[in-house]
Amino acid sequence: MTNPNIRNIAIIAHVDHGKTTLVDEMLKQSGTFRENQVVAERVMDSNDLERERGITILAKNTSIRYGDVKINIIDTPGHADFGGEVERVLKMVDGVILLVDAAEGPMPQTRFVLQKALSLGHRVIVAVNKIDRQDARLDEIEDEVLELFMDLEANDDQLDSPFLFCSARAGIASETPDAEGTDLRPLFDKIIEYIPSPSANCDEPMRLLVSSIDYNDYVGRIAIGRVESGIIRQNQEIIVCDYHGLREPKKAKVTAMYQFEGLERVPVTEASAGNIICLSGIGDITIGDTICSPELPEPLSFVKISEPTVEMTFSVNDSPFAGREGKFVTTRNIKDRLERELLKDVSLRVTPAENSSDSFLVSGRGEMHLSILIETMRREGYEFQVSTPRVLLREIDGVVCEPMEEVVCDVPGDCSGAVIEKLCSRKGELQKMSQVGSRTRVEFIIPARGLFGYRNEFLTDTKGEGILNSIFHGYAPTKGDIPRRSQGSLIAFETGEAVGYGIFNVQDRGSMFVSPGEEVYAGMIVGVSNKSDDISVNVCKKKQLTNMRASGSDDALRLVPPRILSLEQMLEFLADDELLEVTPKSLRMRKRILDHSQRMKQLKGKQ
Repeated sequence: MTNPNIRNIAIIAHVDHGKTTLVDEMLKQSGTFRENQVVAERVMDSNDLERERGITILAKNTSIRYGDVKINIIDTPGHADFGGEVERVLKMVDGVILLVDAAEGPMPQTRFVLQKALSLGHRVIVAVNKIDRQDARLDEIEDEVLELFMDLEANDDQLDSPFLFCSARAGIASETPDAEGTDLRPLFDKIIEYIPSPSANCDEPMRLLVSSIDYNDYVGRIAIGRVESGIIRQNQEIIVCDYHGLREPKKAKVTAMYQFEGLERVPVTEASAGNIICLSGIGDITIGDTICSPELPEPLSFVKISEPTVEMTFSVNDSPFAGREGKFVTTRNIKDRLERELLKDVSLRVTPAENSSDSFLVSGRGEMHLSILIETMRREGYEFQVSTPRVLLREIDGVVCEPMEEVVCDVPGDCSGAVIEKLCSRKGELQKMSQVGSRTRVEFIIPARGLFGYRNEFLTDTKGEGILNSIFHGYAPTKGDIPRRSQGSLIAFETGEAVGYGIFNVQDRGSMFVSPGEEVYAGMIVGVSNKSDDISVNVCKKKQLTNMRASGSDDALRLVPPRILSLEQMLEFLADDELLEVTPKSLRMRKRILDHSQRMKQLKGKQ
């Protein structure tokens, strides 16, 4: 039995290939909004960080009506670091729309998300997006996508996947590359025709797999999932089971139920198999749990989420400026916040640090995965400090192995030499090199730690025109030492306020991170040195006020504007003996040991 009036789909693609823009147009053309309603661009990217960065971070549900059919849509992230979001929500759907850029073609994340969809047996509609680009390669893209399907061992049905050619920004789609569409009707028709309706045996006992968790201050945790069988009703007695058997089954009660209608959650009293719904009233429910009727308390299998590859230490801020700007500053505050994040992020791991009672080891998929968490906590009023990222090593068959990344660089033709040289020096192995118009595409397999601190160099080497994408490739034996930063740090010698005279005397030694009037403390990093060694400098030094005058001594000081680093750039910049102090108002880099004499003693001890 199936529910013919429902289709459940996810939109998957590489980052910046137009998923959220396509969802915007699908919502508009399906009549979800009033004709005179003002709608924000990329309406599904609802939180501030997503809007600022122009990327989707969290998978989100919506729905549209097309004729008599309700189409439940899940907008997924395209960045590799948020792959865990994609993996778990694919269990809620019966088919996917694979979006591919008409110029860039299949990219590393395209392969990753498609592989997950094919392994679950989902049907795929391939939508070649941005066909109005001047450098579009429609015929070649079609061949590249089919090659990717064959590489990933798609079955016969999946190899016959239909192709559509669309422009999400213009809101048009067509079945052939030559004919220009007028609206998205071909896409809607293809979803109804090709994506199967969900199986819906309403006579079986009720079971629902929790694939996502939301949180509300009023009702607590909200479980989101698809009803796999039976009918679930409000105020029904249920049993919550854990597939991995880590917790005993427990009884609970459904207090409220909601279905997605457009961007709203509409209260309902019952839902049949095939529907995607939200439930509240179950206190400690987590992703992967199964909600069952008491007559059949058997959990459903849950997809195994890929393990984290990068680790950082989160600890209480112990700098001289600690507690000035943050609202939540204690170990308990940080611990509670990290545990709350674990409820909705299945790719994250948090463990107490062995050598410190006020530190936590936080593991994730990549630098961006962890930096988004840091930025979110910072905006919520948390104050803490973090270490430089480290890769997680594994022992496989008695050999110590490290995570490897598959890197694709799209660079101007005259910059490819510098990029290849840098990646090879970081133990990268060139896999493929091809010419795409005036640009060159190079593919490498490189240790994950080889990419730490490289993105800034990459942008410099490619004059800001390069595009670098990476995705987890697997584990391989460790490649030995990799040179990271070739320059040392400029370290403040005393605590006080930076002044123009002090900065003027220091700026010849390197690039400054601070400007006059900024407060600094001894041991804080105030710039990057021109040399390979760290240098202690005094940016608080004031000009001696005497009655002696000399020609030229009172000339105006010409200060070079300071370099303003983003959070990700600071994490890349950090050396092993440095920390990043994170507060709601400031980001400051510092040495682990603030005292200059103690640092010198430790350095001599190492030598």
